[in-house]
Amino acid sequence: MRPLFVKESHLGLKVTLVALAVAALLVADLRYNRLDGSRAVLDTLLAPVFWVAGIPGAIGAWQDTHLRSRQTLLEDNAHLRRENLVLKGRQQQLASLQADNARLRSLLNSTALLRDDVLVAEVVGVAPDPVRHQLILDKGDDASVYPGQPLIDAGGLMGQVLEVSRFHARVLLITDATHSVPVQVNRNGVRAVAEGTGSLDRLEIHHVAATTDIEEGDLLVTSGLGQRFPIGYPVATVTAIERDPGQAFARITARPTAALDRARHVLLVFARNEQEAGG
Repeated sequence: MRPLFVKESHLGLKVTLVALAVAALLVADLRYNRLDGSRAVLDTLLAPVFWVAGIPGAIGAWQDTHLRSRQTLLEDNAHLRRENLVLKGRQQQLASLQADNARLRSLLNSTALLRDDVLVAEVVGVAPDPVRHQLILDKGDDASVYPGQPLIDAGGLMGQVLEVSRFHARVLLITDATHSVPVQVNRNGVRAVAEGTGSLDRLEIHHVAATTDIEEGDLLVTSGLGQRFPIGYPVATVTAIERDPGQAFARITARPTAALDRARHVLLVFARNEQEAGG
C-alpha cells in the first residue's frame, strides 16, 4: 500500500521553502536594499488599482458639491441674504459714525481760533413749537452752564442759553423772532443789529442807513456791544440789500453761518469776563 500522507509531506516542504524565500528577501531588502527597484515597479503597477479604489470616494465628494438638494441651496441663499442685510445695516451705521466724526473734528478744530474756554455739548431735543427756535442740550448746571452763555458751532454763532436745569439747558437760536444780536461788518467795522425772523435761514438787519457801506456777501460778526456775546464770532452773511430812495434805511437780509437745523454737537463758550466774575 502507498502511504496516505505523502501529499501532506510535500505541502510542508513547500511551506518551508516559501518561508525560507521570504526570509531571504527580507534580509536582502533590510540589509542590502536589493528590492528598491522591484518595489518601485510594484508601486507603478499598483497605481491604477489605487486610483480605481478611490473612484467611489471621489464620486461621493462630487455629489456633495454639485448635486446638493434644492432645499439646501434655498436655505443657504436665505442665510446669505440675512447676512448681507446685517452687513448693509452695519455699513450704514458706520457711515453715520464717520459723518459724526467728521463733524466733531470740524467742531474741535474751530476751537483753535477761540480766545475763550469751551464745552462740547450735544443737542438732545428741539422745541415742539415751530414758532419758537429753541434747542435742548445735554449739559446743565452740573457743567457750570449759565443763562446767557453763547452757543456756537463750527460755522459761527447759534444763539444763547435761555434756561438751565440740573442736567440740561434750553437754548434760544439767533433766528428766533424774539432774538437780536449786535453785529458789525467784518470788512469795515460798520455796526448794526441782526434780528431773528422766525425762519432758520434768514436774519434781518434793521436801522442801517441807505448810504451805509455794506454789500452783498459781507460777513457779519459779533461786535461785543452789550457784553453778551464776545467780539469776533461769525453770525451771518449778507444775502440781499434793498435801497429805496424814499426810505432812510435799507432793507438788509442775511443768512446765518451756523448750521442751525443740522448741528448735533455744539460748543458752549465760557467768556473771560464771566469766568473772572465767577472766580
